[in-house]
Amino acid sequence: MLQVRGLAKAYDGPPVFSGVDLCLHAGEFVALTGESGVGKSTLLNCIAGLDRPDQGEVLLQGQALHRLPEAAQAGLRRERLGFVFQAFHVLPHLDVADNVALPLMLLGRPDPTRVAHMLAAVGLEGLGTRWPAQLSGGQLQRVAIARALVHRPPLLLADEPTGNLDPETAGRILELLRHQVREEGAACLLVTHSESAAARADRRLFLARGGVQDA
Repeated sequence: MLQVRGLAKAYDGPPVFSGVDLCLHAGEFVALTGESGVGKSTLLNCIAGLDRPDQGEVLLQGQALHRLPEAAQAGLRRERLGFVFQAFHVLPHLDVADNVALPLMLLGRPDPTRVAHMLAAVGLEGLGTRWPAQLSGGQLQRVAIARALVHRPPLLLADEPTGNLDPETAGRILELLRHQVREEGAACLLVTHSESAAARADRRLFLARGGVQDA
């Protein structure tokens, strides 16, 4: 599903990371851990094509993402990728239901029933007409998770998706991610500092400046 080969990234100085190789298969739920500042979020951004690596390549279902024109990259991202951002990136001018529905709308596949199902799955049933400003941080995080899952993408990238959630809700969300992976034959790469979250993964990887190793 996902292959990363020799990925490296630097910002006007020493590499944030280099020599990153990893592979995710369909149906796998993989946790990525590492020290603060080692570039876990940067790595997710490079995998998603939101940031350009200095070296290496990313293949999504065998397609080299960074070799595509920007418009084709955006189309591939829209269709095959679900990204849970640490900062949520929920759009303030759209209500909750429309925020969740956004990937389906961009793909030209509106599906109110699927949106309602995802809101219920993350514990936000009945809150579709609320505005983001009316929600707590934990609720906003769940909106972001529902939005990432709603179009059934083959690859999920999740950056600290339970960081603002209480333990019970965090457990529910992690089980939802695991279920999505199993049910849809997707792959999920979960960046986390949480030991309990990492313990639910099929595999654990550790990112250091010199690459990725099994944890």
